[in-house]
Amino acid sequence: MKRSAVQTRLLLVIGIAIIVGFLSTRFSFRLDFTGDKRYTLSDATLNILENLNEPVTVTAYFSEKLPPNVAETKSDFKDLLVEYANRSKGNVVYEFIDPAAKPETEQEVLQKGIQPVMINVREKDEVKQQKAFLGALLKMGDQSDVLPFVQPGAAMEYALSSSIKKLSVKDKPKIAFLDGQGEPSLTAMQQVRSVLSVLYDVSNYTINDTAPIPNTYKTLAVVAPKDSFTAMQLQRLDEFMANGGNVLVAINRVNGDFNTSMGSPVTTGLETWLNQKGISVEDKFVMDAQCGTVTVQQRQGFFTIQTPVQFPYLPLVSDFADHPISKGLERVLLPFASPITYSFPDTSIKTIVLAKTSQRSNTSASSTYFDVMKQYTENDFTLSSLPVAIAVEGKLSGSRVGKMVVFGDGDFAVNGEGQGAQQLQPDNVSFMVNAIDWLSDDTGLNELRTKGVSSRPIKEQLEDSKKTMIKYSNFLIPILLVIGYGVLRMQMRRRKRMKWMEERYV
Repeated sequence: MKRSAVQTRLLLVIGIAIIVGFLSTRFSFRLDFTGDKRYTLSDATLNILENLNEPVTVTAYFSEKLPPNVAETKSDFKDLLVEYANRSKGNVVYEFIDPAAKPETEQEVLQKGIQPVMINVREKDEVKQQKAFLGALLKMGDQSDVLPFVQPGAAMEYALSSSIKKLSVKDKPKIAFLDGQGEPSLTAMQQVRSVLSVLYDVSNYTINDTAPIPNTYKTLAVVAPKDSFTAMQLQRLDEFMANGGNVLVAINRVNGDFNTSMGSPVTTGLETWLNQKGISVEDKFVMDAQCGTVTVQQRQGFFTIQTPVQFPYLPLVSDFADHPISKGLERVLLPFASPITYSFPDTSIKTIVLAKTSQRSNTSASSTYFDVMKQYTENDFTLSSLPVAIAVEGKLSGSRVGKMVVFGDGDFAVNGEGQGAQQLQPDNVSFMVNAIDWLSDDTGLNELRTKGVSSRPIKEQLEDSKKTMIKYSNFLIPILLVIGYGVLRMQMRRRKRMKWMEERYV
């Protein structure tokens, strides 16, 4: 090749590199191939960033020298902040600080509400615990908000966008949880209340026979009532919806009592109100082979042991609709749930079944005896895909289009009070909060709460033989493929060698 041609090609490559470098400083794009699009900002986030009137300063307090799996969290959080800064046109400013760099810095971080966590670190074949900071402080003007812990694999965008919205919003939308009919208090729903309080003004409300429900409430939630409603109280609910309010109903049509091992029907009048709208929460128990467990005491010799036993009356739902309320959820436990049926004479009313039971389900009468130790067979589960939660949108009361969400269980998001309070799994809380978000907020921010998917469980229950086959198949098939490829390569090389030898001797 001539020297001039080499020089021309070299100059051409250098010129292309300069042009690409120049364009990369002016334009940028990212390709996101993740299943949940965790590196793509949602429309809700973009809307929040576009409406920022003041700069937001994010001070991220992350320790240095973190293990690779934890350091990835810092990298992901930084990439997210870069996107926020770019999309907000400079209204989001960030910096990273190592709290361990100076003793006084660590004290300041602790005073701001960011506590260290203990993580396992492997050094020289030993596992040690190391203190690490993974938090952030957001400031807008004289207001501030703390992200005490950026959890690895969690929905970072939801936490960050919610915090920014919390700082930027002037008047929080108001939502109310009904009381007066034996409903659990807000204290008994501490996890739900804690999440909702970030973006909403949450309070209790008792229906007054002499005054309508204030239209300042965006949504009224009716959760697990025990006492009967009067005709006037139900009329107030209709008036509230007719004036543009939305309603969430999580109702218990049956009650399961472990003390007596008996079930019983629950009647409050709310079921009649729903029936008039075309929604029926049946007074039956849902049974599901995919279920939670109860702990049973069993004696073995001189010892008493606690044994977990599967209990079909605690359905573990994993079949969800692709809807803002249920998208991204994995499993929700619905204790003593009831099936939902619906039929609307108005064809314009839109209904979405948010959650259904598994392919191996059934129903049981409300007055039934619970045999915890019963061995269930396939004949006990003759039904499938029973709706246990629905979302309805249309003219439900009056001429205005409204929204309603109905759950066939009232206790799935209730922690309880005092010593009986229990920590709920995140998806149970998200299911309730997402529903209230969908009824109360049109920004779509609720879709981000479950954006960070942590696991992909197999929804179908597998027999032990099938599990063993899958396990050994995953182990043996790659090995057999490698061996097969090696044998094929050896045969091909042998044929080439034989052909080459034949050509030489011809």
